[in-house]
Amino acid sequence: MKNEYLRVGQIVRAHGVRGDVKILPLTDDPARFRALKTAYLETAGAYAPVAVMDVRFQPDAVLLHLEGYDTVSRAETLKNAYLCVRRENAVRLKPDTYFVVDLIGCETFDSNGVAYGKLTDVLETGANDVYEIENGKLLVPALKRVLREVDVENGRIVFDAEVLGEVGCFAD
Repeated sequence: MKNEYLRVGQIVRAHGVRGDVKILPLTDDPARFRALKTAYLETAGAYAPVAVMDVRFQPDAVLLHLEGYDTVSRAETLKNAYLCVRRENAVRLKPDTYFVVDLIGCETFDSNGVAYGKLTDVLETGANDVYEIENGKLLVPALKRVLREVDVENGRIVFDAEVLGEVGCFAD
């Protein structure tokens, strides 16, 4: 079952004297914070709603002022917490793009039916993402020519067997 909440940032630390927090964006579109009015703080597997009162941008981060966090000491209690949005409020994805959280756990196969195991991580390399299968047993660049089928609803990814042989990095 898909998680109802999606992580859009991680709180790195308090910032300034009025209780702002510095956020490391976990989204491809940091500008999405401009329209964010309500977010959810993820701590210990629970999600608590919080109003976003102010948003400012730095080259590598986003600064937020969250309602109820008006002092540095109060903001420091949020260090390392995740800032989430409800799935229905997430940005709309372009065709053939997926949320990483939905890819994690998908079973992987090639077009000949060979099973490789679960996708355990997505590495962001800059040029293209790389799918990590079974904690490094196999690394596969997320290229259109290697991806035959991505079915996150059924937890299944199929690679083109021939192309996988050319571009896949096998541990053995």
